[in-house]
Amino acid sequence: MIIVMKPDVLPSSEEVREVLHMAERFPDVSTEVRNIQGATRVLTEIYLLGSTGTIPAEPFEEFPAVERVIRIRERYRAIGRHEGQAEALGFEFQGLSFGQDSFHLFPGLCAVDNRENLESMFSALREVGVTTARAGAYKPRTSPYDFQGLGANCLPFVFESAGSHGIRVISMEVTHESHVDEIHTALTDAGQPVGVMLQVGTRNAQNFELLKYIGSQMEFPVLYKRGMGITLEESLNACEYLATGGNHRIVFGLRGMKSNLGDPHRNFVDFAHVPVVKRLTRLPVCIDPSHSVGKKTVASDGLLDIHHVTAQGIIVGANMVLVDFHPRPEDALCDGPQALLIEELEHFVEDAKLVRASYEARLRLKRAPIP
Repeated sequence: MIIVMKPDVLPSSEEVREVLHMAERFPDVSTEVRNIQGATRVLTEIYLLGSTGTIPAEPFEEFPAVERVIRIRERYRAIGRHEGQAEALGFEFQGLSFGQDSFHLFPGLCAVDNRENLESMFSALREVGVTTARAGAYKPRTSPYDFQGLGANCLPFVFESAGSHGIRVISMEVTHESHVDEIHTALTDAGQPVGVMLQVGTRNAQNFELLKYIGSQMEFPVLYKRGMGITLEESLNACEYLATGGNHRIVFGLRGMKSNLGDPHRNFVDFAHVPVVKRLTRLPVCIDPSHSVGKKTVASDGLLDIHHVTAQGIIVGANMVLVDFHPRPEDALCDGPQALLIEELEHFVEDAKLVRASYEARLRLKRAPIP
C-alpha cells in the first residue's frame, strides 16, 4: 500500500508523522518514506510493507494531508503505475524535462575513440539544434580482445567539448561502481559544463549490486536498458532496484531482444512495448534503434531500416531516442556497421520530428470531441 501525500508535504512534517503513527497500529507492517522530485512538483509517498491486504484505506484517506491511497498491483511497486493509480511525475535535469510526454534525441558516438571524431559529432549536433547526445567512455564487449573504451582518460575532453558545443546532457554507460566516481570527479574538475545520464547497459541489466549502487546516488539520472535475453517483467523488477535505492530519475530503455526470430536484424525489435512500459510504470521510455537493427540496410523505398524502426518507436510514444553516429564508421572501434554518417544527421532529426508530430496529431485526434 502507498500513501500519497498532498503536494509539498515534506517527509519531516507533522502530517507524515501522523500517518506513520496510524500505520504502527497494524501488526506485521513496516513503513518507508520516500521523497520524489518530479518535473512539476515534489511528492512524498509512504510505503506500507508487509501484510497490507486487510488494511483498510479509509483511516488514511481521512487525513487532510493525504491525497490518495494506492493498492499495489505490481511487484515493481516504486516504478509501477498500479493500474493508473500512481502519477508519472517525470523529472528535470539540466533544465530539460524528462517524462512520459517529453521527447529528446540522443545521437552520438557509441564509444568515444578520439577527440577529433567527438568534436565533429558535437559540432554537427549544434548545427541541427540538438543539445542531448550519447558518448561512451566505458564499453563492455563480448570479447576481451575488443576495444573496451578509453575510460576515465577521455572524460576531461568529452566534458570540455560538450560544454563548448552547448550539449546539455550526455548519456554514458557505466559498468562498475568506480566509473560513477570517476565521472563525478571529472565533471567537478571541469566545472560541471554538462550533465551526465548514467546508462546501465543490457549486459548489466541484472547486475543487482551495480543497480543498488547507482540507485543510491542522487547526482545522476539513469537510463536503464532492458536485458537482451530476459522478460520485460524481469527487467522491470531489476529496474526497481534503482528506485528502491532512492533514485527515481529513471528512463527505461528498449534496445531489442536476443532472438534468432529477429533475423536479419541484430536483435528482435521490441518497440511495441513502448506504450506497455508507459502503462505499467511511471517512467519515460527510450528506444535504441541502432542496437536493435545492427546494420545500415536500405529498404526498398530508399529509407534505412534504422529510420523505419525509429519511426515505429516514436509513433507509439517513445520519449527518447538513443542512436549511433560516427564521422567514419569504417574506422569506428565499436559498432561501426550500425552507425549513421554525420552527413545523415539532419535527415534523421527531421524525420524523427515528423513522426513525433504525427504521434502528437494522433493524441489530438483521440481527444477531439465526437460530432
